[in-house]
Amino acid sequence: MLSERIITAALRLLNTSYLAQRPTDAKSLPGSAPGRTYTLYAHVPFCERLCLYCSFNRFLFNEDRARAYFKRLRREMHMVADLGYDFPSLYIGGGTPTIMLDELCETIDLARSLFGITEVSCETSPNHLGPDLVAALSDRVQRLSVGVQSFEETLLRQMDRLEKYGDGRALFDAIESVAGKFHSLNVDMIFNFPSQTSDMLERDIAILKGTGTNQTTFYPLMASPKTREELAHAVGTIDYGREAEYYRLIAQGLSSDFQAASSWTYSRDTNSMIDEYIVDTGEYLGIGSGAQSFLNGRFHSNTFSLKDYIERIDSGTMAVAKQGHPYSKKALMRYRFVTDLFGLRLDKQRFMRDFGVPAEKGLSAELAFMRIAGGIDQETDECITLTEKGRYLLMVMMRETLATSNDLRDQARAELPFEERMQLIEGEGSGCADSSRLAAG
Repeated sequence: MLSERIITAALRLLNTSYLAQRPTDAKSLPGSAPGRTYTLYAHVPFCERLCLYCSFNRFLFNEDRARAYFKRLRREMHMVADLGYDFPSLYIGGGTPTIMLDELCETIDLARSLFGITEVSCETSPNHLGPDLVAALSDRVQRLSVGVQSFEETLLRQMDRLEKYGDGRALFDAIESVAGKFHSLNVDMIFNFPSQTSDMLERDIAILKGTGTNQTTFYPLMASPKTREELAHAVGTIDYGREAEYYRLIAQGLSSDFQAASSWTYSRDTNSMIDEYIVDTGEYLGIGSGAQSFLNGRFHSNTFSLKDYIERIDSGTMAVAKQGHPYSKKALMRYRFVTDLFGLRLDKQRFMRDFGVPAEKGLSAELAFMRIAGGIDQETDECITLTEKGRYLLMVMMRETLATSNDLRDQARAELPFEERMQLIEGEGSGCADSSRLAAG
């Protein structure tokens, strides 16, 4: 598809500068700005086994190390409160956040006591689903997201997930056992894996619909340059030429039971929570080793080193290690274009209020491209909405943005001290904790 190729090329060029960061000696994140709404992200970088293709900050689980980490995570949370922040929602990712339920519960409870949090989203892995998790989290977590990726045995084996999480039947049973226990149960899936066929994808959709989950996210394979090379050697080259057709199969296959909630998330009802916190708030603050923040039009990244993270928190400073350049007004308008339309609706009145120019003027080239490509469904005085093709093109924009982010994460991991890099080498190739992380890896 010509429009997909144009977007891919443009985003690979633009994101190199938009997402670039350099070391900083800042001791703290900036304080809260009056009148703004933020989301709090907490990163738990521990997995029982590590995924070869995952770029997110993660280490092999060790109980003593994990308990020490959770303690500092909560201390960092207090630092954030001292900066004047409040949050309506908390998203906990990893790694595998549910790897220590007692520590996780204490962390969620502290967040609720410090901030006005009403919604909590948390990732987990299939092998953690069960009565203990439900008992601990059903009253604490509104949206539970479980990484499945596929029910196909061939793909699970290639992704090193079969031995760890079981076959399609085992995955189905695990999901079904917790269906209805949370406000939103989201199942993360993947599409356009090199060896995946359209028949495999259609079977995955059919099985998923029978699990009882009320939400699903189908991530395209989002690979950094390093990962694309590794995938090509391991299982084959990513075929972006078929991606649009697979996207169409997903949209049509789910249409009888689900409706689009974002460009890659589908929900059975309009009350489900989606996991793309940038859609609702735009700005977010990340705590934990390897977490990222977007505040006042600028990216900030915490140190990837666990040792450095603990030392920084113990010394009374925050963990931010790198910062990006402040976004220009044009860059912020483009950021709003992607985040709003990724959530399926660009609010023209909010755009005018925030930037002082109509969306048609501030985003003239971007909107002209979307119109020519057939991506715009409706344009009113209040908003702009997308066609199915438009949803796909926004998914492409997010795919490329996250792939560039993954490249930067790969670089950060390469900069880790030798002993911490060895922990990664020893664990790689033994399974992925979360399907979205492999999709994004």
